[in-house]
Amino acid sequence: MTAIDAAAPLDQGVGEDAEAAHPLVERLAHLPRAALRWAVIIASTLAIFSAFLLAKGADPAAVLESMWDTALGNPDSVGETLIRATPLLLAALATAVPARAGLFNLGGEGQLLMGAIGAILVADRLGGDAPTAVTLTLMALGGALLGAMWALLPALLKVVTRTNEAIASLLLNYIAGIIVTWLCFEPWKDPTSLGQAYSRELEGPERFPVIWGERVHPGIFVAIGAAVVLWFVLRSTTWGFKLKVLGGNPSAARRAGLAVGGLSVAAMVVGGSMAGLGGMIEVAGTEGRLRPELLAGIGFIGFLASWLAKHDPLKAILASIVLGAIAVGGSGLKITAGLSGGAVNILMALVLFAVLGWGTRPQGEGSR
Repeated sequence: MTAIDAAAPLDQGVGEDAEAAHPLVERLAHLPRAALRWAVIIASTLAIFSAFLLAKGADPAAVLESMWDTALGNPDSVGETLIRATPLLLAALATAVPARAGLFNLGGEGQLLMGAIGAILVADRLGGDAPTAVTLTLMALGGALLGAMWALLPALLKVVTRTNEAIASLLLNYIAGIIVTWLCFEPWKDPTSLGQAYSRELEGPERFPVIWGERVHPGIFVAIGAAVVLWFVLRSTTWGFKLKVLGGNPSAARRAGLAVGGLSVAAMVVGGSMAGLGGMIEVAGTEGRLRPELLAGIGFIGFLASWLAKHDPLKAILASIVLGAIAVGGSGLKITAGLSGGAVNILMALVLFAVLGWGTRPQGEGSR
């Protein structure tokens, strides 16, 4: 063996290491440009929202300071933001999983409500006799199951009759709302509620314990755990890879022999189970009972969070916290600025446009 032959493997290894390190070096080289772009995104979003506030006769600095204090200004405020972010995250996951298969699940709100119904059904059947851990686990399974069944309907319509799943799941939201209203006014109405319509209050082992402040419960960790598990499944399993292929090119998926119909149904069902889990957490953790206005708007904001995170379960955690903070911060706008709490929807829309539009990485900047 010559010296050149002996050195060849070493030289080859060094070359491979340099090539493997190249993407990281490239990412680091583009960090200043990326940081500048995000700074411009945030500043532009706040500038446009401030212009809106000025047009409404409000002081932008005072409004933004009030929103910050309400959402993140103290430990109790942070707790309220986490409470709001919990169902948002699970609603975002209900959108993210079908989106991997190229499907649009607009039925997160209905699936959340059905999850709440499923949880109360299980709680009523148990009657408070089982231990807390067993009760909450069975309630979570009941909520996830009913949410999955509600998502199964548009999935089957999609596969069997070619009905658009976005429209079907959206219309099912209204049916779920009607069912909740009927339950609260008729069979499940609390006899002590007088003129109000809501179910009995869950008690004892049927409720999550408070771990922080007056209302923060372990449900936030359940939601984060679900996001991490889904991220791993979508990233590292054969099923996740098949969903990605289906979402990227359905024709190629069919030619490759993938069970397109089964994958589509599975994606919707898994997404519905996530929303159903979110409904269970809301009634067992925050609300404690079922009422007609429960989770109003959460499904659609969760849909927004998923798009904000580009359907990545881990990024959806941050997106849900951000939107949760905006929602909590907007709750005091009527008092501080004379604005409707719905004004924060404009800020949410600006954030979405900024991230999806201006925040897209230019071609050639970094690599995946």
